[in-house]
Amino acid sequence: MRCKKSPLNLVFFLMFSLLLFNSCKNSSEGNKEDQKEKQKKPNIVFIMTDDHAAQAISAYGHPISQLAPTPNIDRIAENGVKFNHNFVTNSICGPSRAVILTGKHSHVNGFRMNGEVFDGSQPTLPKYLEEAGYQTALIGKWHLHGLPQGFDYWNILVDQGNYYNPDFIDGKDTTRIKGYATDIITDKGLDWIKNKREKDKPFMLMVQHKAPHRNWMPPLRHINKYDSVEFPLPDSYFADHEGQVAAQQQLQTIYRDMYEGHDLKMTVAKGSDSLKHNPWKTDFRRMTDEQRATWNEGYRPKNDAFHEANLSGKELARWKGQRYIRDYMATVAAVDDGVGKILDYLEESGLAENTLVVYTTDQGFYLGEKGFFDKRFMYEESLAMPMLMQLPGVIEPGSEIDALTQNLDFAPTFLDLAQAEIPEDMQGKSLKPLLTDAIADKDFRDAVYYHYYDFPAFHMVKRHYGVRTHRYKLIHFYDDIDEWEMYDLKNDPNEMNNIYGNKDYADVQKRLHNKLESLQEKYNVTEEEFATSSEEKIDRVYRNFARLAGKDPDKYPAFRNEKKKEEKK
Repeated sequence: MRCKKSPLNLVFFLMFSLLLFNSCKNSSEGNKEDQKEKQKKPNIVFIMTDDHAAQAISAYGHPISQLAPTPNIDRIAENGVKFNHNFVTNSICGPSRAVILTGKHSHVNGFRMNGEVFDGSQPTLPKYLEEAGYQTALIGKWHLHGLPQGFDYWNILVDQGNYYNPDFIDGKDTTRIKGYATDIITDKGLDWIKNKREKDKPFMLMVQHKAPHRNWMPPLRHINKYDSVEFPLPDSYFADHEGQVAAQQQLQTIYRDMYEGHDLKMTVAKGSDSLKHNPWKTDFRRMTDEQRATWNEGYRPKNDAFHEANLSGKELARWKGQRYIRDYMATVAAVDDGVGKILDYLEESGLAENTLVVYTTDQGFYLGEKGFFDKRFMYEESLAMPMLMQLPGVIEPGSEIDALTQNLDFAPTFLDLAQAEIPEDMQGKSLKPLLTDAIADKDFRDAVYYHYYDFPAFHMVKRHYGVRTHRYKLIHFYDDIDEWEMYDLKNDPNEMNNIYGNKDYADVQKRLHNKLESLQEKYNVTEEEFATSSEEKIDRVYRNFARLAGKDPDKYPAFRNEKKKEEKK
């Protein structure tokens, strides 16, 4: 039986209807707010090169880069922020990548040196971003052995990759792709943004280039780009490394240790296209006949001119420095081309307004400073990681940050900007307060910790660890030596004068030792991290590299023989 509505029932009915309406309205508005909140989460386009020196990015103002500018990379600095004191925790390819993925130092994430296998089952940045509603992709250089985990999509180079006609792994399939690696990686990244991602989700795309890693093979369009440019060689190009024992015993001097065929593309004689001693021929063997013909047309005239000049001594050393920097900068030019293509698409598609764009590298690099190429040392050129960021509405265009930051901070920063919780076991700090002026540069961090493990190995840079503050640096080299170095970066920015043990700096030295110990305690560095190698192993590796360099193992390097003579006495 249906009840007849009384006036009181009608009042209750109207009140209930009004409450229901308001509830639905609030729910609808809440959904809109939730959607709006989701839309605020920025996309992340992370572009990382391999071994890109800050000296080779014109936004940083170095004389070399002013002669070979990078206008597209500079656009990120113009649209956003330039980090002036960003540093790596362990200056070598694989370990730096592991730190970026985990926000943890090498001894914690387990990947201390190249050749080890990264534990992909551990928590990583892409896994945390997936929990925050992101879609993630990785394209290009991986170099952590094994296959990526935690990404929705990945397409990686095999091992280090090759500049020409590289092999890519997509899932379980390996495919050789005709073309130039930098261009291919750029195009694959753009294709994922345009065609493969889910348009209703925020995303993180990691575009990771091989370039400008050794052996600096430019694209065919740029092989003569800087032939007429005379680049300035550093004042320290012929350094004798006084007071720097580890630097005296390295094997990464341009004019002494580069492979003349592989690295410098030098030919055996005038009129010949055959390269001199070249222990790794795969880069050139991968070229098609057409590619190699164009390459030879570009390099033959300048190689013939070299043979005619008949250089020796320091003139030959300077020529090698010029050839290296010209090839390096021409290789960087292709990266700059690709960055321009990505930025153009983000702007044309409207994605730029809500996309964090990051440009960085896995570590710094030497362009002749102290006579070096490569990285590894805790000296500034390889410790410093250039980094540029843009995010409209968050980062003020044209700004600069002088705080002491590290690759350790990347993962916490991306999670913070993605409105995700930062795990307590991450050892880095979010850079967001710096980006929004919520904290002053000087208050962010007073020192950074560094530890390099890869010895004996390529270039034979000793194991070492140390601390860098805003002004000073303390380094301990160990394994087959036990040497301390200290530098006043204000008075000696090129780190030529080792002041360790100088009485005038006794108080500073004591403070640096205390800071070093406190950071090692903070980051849970144990005695296991200071293991040393046997003399037999070290000698064997030196001899192997002598053979690769085409030199007599019994006579190379000289300092090893001198050491043995002293031991016999």
